Amino acid sequence: MSKLITSCASCDSTNVFVSSVRCGDCETRFEGQFEIPGLLKLNPDDLNFITLFVQHSGSLKEMAKEMDISYPTVRNRLNEIIDALMKTQNIKIKENEKILKDLEAGKISAKDAAKKLSKL
Repeated sequence: MSKLITSCASCDSTNVFVSSVRCGDCETRFEGQFEIPGLLKLNPDDLNFITLFVQHSGSLKEMAKEMDISYPTVRNRLNEIIDALMKTQNIKIKENEKILKDLEAGKISAKDAAKKLSKL
């Protein structure tokens, strides 16, 4: 089975969605626009780092020892991953704010704003 695609092969955008889900047992299919969680949008190395972080109960000291690198290096790596996750969240917040500003300015109707907000 292939891994979930979390970025566009054409433009490298991470603004991609899953559009179909199928049950492997009963073959039921679900069609729609399903968001990919931010953690799954991390690159494989960062996702492995987070997995290791959880396995070590968040102990950066233990991770540094296992990875044979300094504690500050592990801490910096975690900070970079946190920044990447926050960037994804901030993009969503900015899109939300734009929709609300368009509604306030009368550029879109309340019904259109509700539709757009539900898709975020």
